[in-house]
Amino acid sequence: MPCLLGCLALAMPRLVLFLVWATSNYLDRAFASVLWPLLGFIFLPTTTLGWAFAMNYGGHAWTPIGIAAVVTGFLLDLGFFKTSSKARKSRTVVVKGERIG
Repeated sequence: MPCLLGCLALAMPRLVLFLVWATSNYLDRAFASVLWPLLGFIFLPTTTLGWAFAMNYGGHAWTPIGIAAVVTGFLLDLGFFKTSSKARKSRTVVVKGERIG
């Protein structure tokens, strides 16, 4: 089951973050308040999942695997932002034979 969630986290991080929050206390053990997971859900969901893994895996101590999880999550989130901005820029609208945008 954890491997399935890990694979889903790469494709749909917000869905996995919601499922983890709804079905367990995994995020409660990793974060002191509800504010950080909520902000992570909105802005950096993969980084938030990586942070939760790092804090639960290492017992609130930084381990090399935890650092790798957070850095990888952050890079994936940056990649998602870059990909979405490229897609927005490449969209063109054609109205009556004229390109707009």
